Amino acid sequence: MPKHNETRQLPYSPEQMFDLVSNVSAYPQFLPWVSAIRIRSDSESEMVADMIVGFKGISESFTSRVHKHRPDHVRVDYLNGPLKHLHNEWRFRDDGQGGVLVDFEVEFEFKNRIFEMLAGQFFDKALRKMIGAFETRAAALYGAGESGSSNSSAHNAA
Repeated sequence: MPKHNETRQLPYSPEQMFDLVSNVSAYPQFLPWVSAIRIRSDSESEMVADMIVGFKGISESFTSRVHKHRPDHVRVDYLNGPLKHLHNEWRFRDDGQGGVLVDFEVEFEFKNRIFEMLAGQFFDKALRKMIGAFETRAAALYGAGESGSSNSSAHNAA
Protein backbone atom coordinates (compact mmCIF):
# COMPACT_ATOMS: atom_id res chain seq x y z
CA MET A 1 0.00 0.00 0.00
CA PRO A 2 1.60 3.30 -1.06
CA LYS A 3 2.24 5.61 1.87
CA HIS A 4 3.90 9.01 2.17
CA ASN A 5 4.83 11.22 5.14
CA GLU A 6 6.32 14.67 4.75
CA THR A 7 6.97 17.79 6.81
CA ARG A 8 7.25 21.24 5.24
CA GLN A 9 8.19 24.52 6.87
CA LEU A 10 6.21 27.36 5.32
CA PRO A 11 6.00 31.12 6.03
CA TYR A 12 2.30 31.09 6.97
CA SER A 13 0.32 30.68 10.17
CA PRO A 14 -1.24 27.37 11.21
CA GLU A 15 -4.65 29.06 10.84
CA GLN A 16 -3.93 30.10 7.26
CA MET A 17 -2.87 26.58 6.28
CA PHE A 18 -5.85 25.08 8.10
CA ASP A 19 -8.18 27.40 6.16
CA LEU A 20 -6.53 26.50 2.86
CA VAL A 21 -6.67 22.72 3.38
CA SER A 22 -10.16 22.66 4.89
CA ASN A 23 -11.64 24.73 2.02
CA VAL A 24 -12.34 21.61 -0.03
CA SER A 25 -14.83 23.38 -2.32
CA ALA A 26 -11.93 25.44 -3.76
CA TYR A 27 -9.84 22.38 -4.75
CA PRO A 28 -10.93 22.38 -8.44
CA GLN A 29 -9.46 25.90 -8.74
CA PHE A 30 -5.89 24.79 -8.02
CA LEU A 31 -5.44 21.03 -7.55
CA PRO A 32 -4.37 19.05 -10.62
CA TRP A 33 -6.78 16.34 -11.72
CA VAL A 34 -9.65 17.55 -9.46
CA SER A 35 -12.45 18.50 -11.84
CA ALA A 36 -15.37 18.94 -9.41
CA ILE A 37 -16.39 18.86 -5.75
CA ARG A 38 -19.86 18.34 -4.31
CA ILE A 39 -20.28 19.16 -0.64
CA ARG A 40 -22.91 16.86 0.87
CA SER A 41 -22.72 18.31 4.37
CA ASP A 42 -20.50 20.81 6.15
CA SER A 43 -20.15 21.99 9.74
CA GLU A 44 -17.45 23.60 11.85
CA SER A 45 -15.94 20.19 12.64
CA GLU A 46 -16.93 17.82 9.80
CA MET A 47 -17.63 17.74 6.09
CA VAL A 48 -18.73 15.00 3.70
CA ALA A 49 -17.76 15.65 0.09
CA ASP A 50 -17.64 13.93 -3.29
CA MET A 51 -14.54 14.61 -5.38
CA ILE A 52 -14.33 13.90 -9.10
CA VAL A 53 -10.80 13.25 -10.28
CA GLY A 54 -9.87 12.90 -13.93
CA PHE A 55 -6.70 11.97 -15.79
CA LYS A 56 -6.25 11.28 -19.51
CA GLY A 57 -9.94 10.66 -20.19
CA ILE A 58 -10.53 8.53 -17.09
CA SER A 59 -12.77 10.03 -14.44
CA GLU A 60 -13.57 8.63 -10.99
CA SER A 61 -15.65 9.91 -8.11
CA PHE A 62 -15.09 9.20 -4.44
CA THR A 63 -16.62 10.30 -1.18
CA SER A 64 -14.69 11.30 1.93
CA ARG A 65 -15.41 12.54 5.42
CA VAL A 66 -13.22 15.50 6.42
CA HIS A 67 -12.67 15.98 10.15
CA LYS A 68 -11.70 19.59 10.94
CA HIS A 69 -9.97 20.43 14.22
CA ARG A 70 -9.23 24.17 13.99
CA PRO A 71 -6.49 25.35 13.79
CA ASP A 72 -4.12 22.40 13.87
CA HIS A 73 -5.49 19.25 12.23
CA VAL A 74 -7.46 18.04 9.19
CA ARG A 75 -8.12 14.32 8.75
CA VAL A 76 -9.69 12.76 5.66
CA ASP A 77 -11.34 9.34 5.84
CA TYR A 78 -12.47 7.55 2.71
CA LEU A 79 -16.12 6.49 2.54
CA ASN A 80 -16.84 5.24 -0.99
CA GLY A 81 -15.39 4.97 -4.49
CA PRO A 82 -12.77 3.08 -6.51
CA LEU A 83 -10.33 2.66 -3.64
CA LYS A 84 -10.14 0.02 -0.96
CA HIS A 85 -8.56 2.41 1.53
CA LEU A 86 -7.56 6.10 1.73
CA HIS A 87 -6.33 7.97 4.76
CA ASN A 88 -4.96 11.51 4.66
CA GLU A 89 -3.88 13.78 7.55
CA TRP A 90 -2.62 17.33 7.77
CA ARG A 91 -1.18 18.73 11.02
CA PHE A 92 -0.21 22.39 11.42
CA ARG A 93 2.28 23.43 14.12
CA ASP A 94 3.71 26.86 14.89
CA ASP A 95 7.42 26.71 14.03
CA GLY A 96 8.39 29.37 16.62
CA GLN A 97 9.73 31.62 13.84
CA GLY A 98 6.50 33.12 12.53
CA GLY A 99 5.74 30.22 10.20
CA VAL A 100 4.20 26.79 10.27
CA LEU A 101 5.37 23.19 10.16
CA VAL A 102 2.97 21.20 8.00
CA ASP A 103 2.96 17.44 8.61
CA PHE A 104 1.31 15.62 5.73
CA GLU A 105 0.49 11.91 5.56
CA VAL A 106 -1.36 9.92 2.94
CA GLU A 107 -1.86 6.20 2.33
CA PHE A 108 -4.15 4.45 -0.08
CA GLU A 109 -4.97 1.11 -1.61
CA PHE A 110 -6.94 0.39 -4.77
CA LYS A 111 -9.52 -2.38 -4.93
CA ASN A 112 -7.97 -3.45 -8.25
CA ARG A 113 -4.35 -4.70 -7.95
CA ILE A 114 -3.54 -3.60 -11.52
CA PHE A 115 -4.57 -0.02 -10.69
CA GLU A 116 -2.51 -0.32 -7.50
CA MET A 117 0.62 -1.24 -9.48
CA LEU A 118 0.04 1.53 -12.03
CA ALA A 119 -0.61 4.13 -9.33
CA GLY A 120 2.55 3.10 -7.50
CA GLN A 121 4.62 4.04 -10.56
CA PHE A 122 3.25 7.61 -10.58
CA PHE A 123 2.58 8.10 -6.88
CA ASP A 124 5.65 10.17 -5.93
CA LYS A 125 5.44 12.45 -8.97
CA ALA A 126 1.69 13.02 -8.51
CA LEU A 127 2.12 13.66 -4.79
CA ARG A 128 4.88 16.23 -5.38
CA LYS A 129 2.67 18.00 -7.91
CA MET A 130 -0.28 18.04 -5.48
CA ILE A 131 1.79 19.34 -2.54
CA GLY A 132 3.32 21.96 -4.84
CA ALA A 133 -0.19 23.06 -5.82
CA PHE A 134 -1.08 23.66 -2.15
CA GLU A 135 2.12 25.70 -1.67
CA THR A 136 1.44 27.75 -4.82
CA ARG A 137 -2.14 28.38 -3.67
CA ALA A 138 -0.90 29.49 -0.23
CA ALA A 139 1.50 31.97 -1.87
CA ALA A 140 -1.30 33.29 -4.10
CA LEU A 141 -3.69 33.73 -1.15
CA TYR A 142 -1.28 34.90 1.55
CA GLY A 143 1.78 36.23 -0.28
CA ALA A 144 5.28 34.81 -0.11
CA GLY A 145 5.59 35.42 3.64
CA GLU A 146 8.78 36.57 5.31
CA SER A 147 10.88 33.85 3.72
CA GLY A 148 10.10 32.72 0.21
CA SER A 149 11.69 29.32 0.66
CA SER A 150 10.45 26.13 2.22
CA ASN A 151 12.44 23.44 3.91
CA SER A 152 11.20 19.91 3.63
CA SER A 153 11.99 16.45 4.80
CA ALA A 154 10.22 13.46 3.40
CA HIS A 155 9.85 9.78 4.08
CA ASN A 156 8.30 7.41 1.57
CA ALA A 157 7.25 3.81 1.96
CA ALA A 158 5.69 1.79 -0.79
